[in-house]
Parts: sequence; C-alpha cells; structure tokens
Amino acid sequence: MEIEQLQETANNLIKESVSYIVTNTAELEQFRIHFLGSKGEVRKIFGFMKDIAPSDKKEAGLILNTVKKQIETHYNKLQEQLSKKENSTSTYDVTLPSLGNSIGAKHPLRIVENEIIRIFEGLGFHVAEGPEIEDDWHNFTSLNMGINHTARDMQDTFYIHQNPDWLLRTHTSSVQARMLSKGELPIRILCPGRVYRNETISARAHCFFHQIEGLYVDKNVSFAQLKQSLYVFVQELFDDNIKVRFRPSYFPFTEPSAEMDISCTVCKGSGCSLCKHTGWVEILGCGMVHPNVLKNFEIDPEEYSGFAFGMGIERITQIKYSIDDLRLYSQNDMRFLKQFQVSI
Repeated sequence: MEIEQLQETANNLIKESVSYIVTNTAELEQFRIHFLGSKGEVRKIFGFMKDIAPSDKKEAGLILNTVKKQIETHYNKLQEQLSKKENSTSTYDVTLPSLGNSIGAKHPLRIVENEIIRIFEGLGFHVAEGPEIEDDWHNFTSLNMGINHTARDMQDTFYIHQNPDWLLRTHTSSVQARMLSKGELPIRILCPGRVYRNETISARAHCFFHQIEGLYVDKNVSFAQLKQSLYVFVQELFDDNIKVRFRPSYFPFTEPSAEMDISCTVCKGSGCSLCKHTGWVEILGCGMVHPNVLKNFEIDPEEYSGFAFGMGIERITQIKYSIDDLRLYSQNDMRFLKQFQVSI
C-alpha cells in the first residue's frame, strides 16, 4: 500500500467516526466496538502497516497514531456529553461510591480441560463424546477386558440395578470403543468427560472425576509418534524446560504400555510433598493399541496400528495450580472458586 492510500483511508475513517450518530449508551458501545474494539476499524487500519514500504513506515506510524488518537478523543467527548445528558435527568446520587462489578469464572477443571483440548486440536485431534451410562461391551469387553479379566478389579464399578449389563462408565475409553465401532479410519480423537468409580471420598480420591483420553489409529502409527505428541503437549501446557520420562506399565488395552512422568513443577526436581521427594510427578498412561482391541472392531492389526493415552484432569489441575484436595473441585466453596474469578 502506498502512503497516499493510507492517508486517504485514515481521513475517511476519521470522517466516518465524526458522522457516527450516538444518542444513548447502547449506541456509544456500538461506536466503541466498531471503531476501537479488538476487531474494530482502527485495529484493521493498523494491519496495513505490514504492506507499507520500509522507508515509509515512520510516516505511516504517525498517520495511524493520529487516527487512533482522534477517534479516541471523539469517543471520550461523546461519552462525556452522554453522561451529562443522563445525569441531568437522573434521580440517582452519582456521587455514591461504586460497588464494583464482578463476573463469573470458568471452573479450574474446565480451564485446564479447554487448554488440553486446544493443544491436541493443534496436533490434528478432534473432540468426541459418548454416554456416561454405558454397557459392558464398550466399557470393558471390547477393550480386551473379558468377563473374568483381573483388570476389572482395578476399577470398582457402579452397576445399574435394573440391568447388570449397564454401568456408570469407569473411563472415557468407552468413547474410543464407540468411535472404533464405526469403522471410519483413520481416526484421531480426544475424549473428555466425567467418569465414576466406587471409591471412598478423600483428599486424594473421589467417586467421580474427569478424564481426557486420546486415540490415533492409522497405517504405520508408531510409539515414536506417541512420544513426540506427548512431548509437545507437556511443553505447551507447562514450559519448554520440562523434563519427561516414560516407565513401563500395564494396561489391558495397550501393548506395550507406559506411564509418563514430568519433572516436578513445584520444586523443579529437588524434591517436595507434591512429588513425594522424588523430583518426578506421574501425569498419564499411554501405549500402543492392543491388537486384540483392533480385532474386536474388525480392524486388521497387520494393516493398522494406533496409540492411546489418558489422564485425569483433576491431576493435571492439581499440578498446574498446586491444589492439594480433590474435594475442593466439587464442594462449590466460594473461597476456592473466587481465586479463578475475574473482576471488572
């Protein structure tokens, strides 16, 4: 863009702002949004700076700053005029101190869940959801946990009395099972949601909590791809200096399986109560999808492979915000929730 074109555009924008009719606070707010908002005309004209020749950028900067200053001055003038007009007919004592305004805030679990989703969506995953009341096939059997499989004992399940085949899902892996049953490959999904287990409520355990699990099935999927995806995740969620290690583990629906640890975000690896003085904090489980799971959905494990991972959102939130009692998430204690509130 030539400097002359920028000057003409700036002059037209100033003329438009001066001729803008404002008779009440709603119209004044529309004026602010249209001209001075985050997607307003002033922001747009500043975007032309990238198209200006380097030799003209100084002059262009003066033009743009003049536009912004004049429109802001006109806005303040309109605001003052409107305030005087309203005060002249108001029966309220405008000299009284303001009580202040406050708005609600997202729950810390929702904040962290949305951040995890944002990171993995950047890696090509999309969100999939499923029912919280599940059947045995999707929750256990299809995931390589037969009726007598010992892994079922790891999850003390809430069964529905009317039908013993129904239960409250113990993990969001059931959503992965439902998506695999559709047979639409390749698949790259993220499954957030609430899960239930019959556990005694304490500072470290609860009968319901939140998980988010990921699944990627395609041709030639490798463990190296799984590790790299998780490296990107922890660096985005915490920081680039985070250290990571994988430990062999066991999950019935993955083989090989691993648990992923990160260096403690509180003590930086020197040892504290959060990491139990080890310097490491476990955050998730992962592994390559077991061939038996693929076969259960009529997917050829010789042609397709995949990886899966899962984590507790409460756990990640605990690490990120140093929260030491799981019960705080569901007690609706305003002293706790106000820490995430934004004031205006």
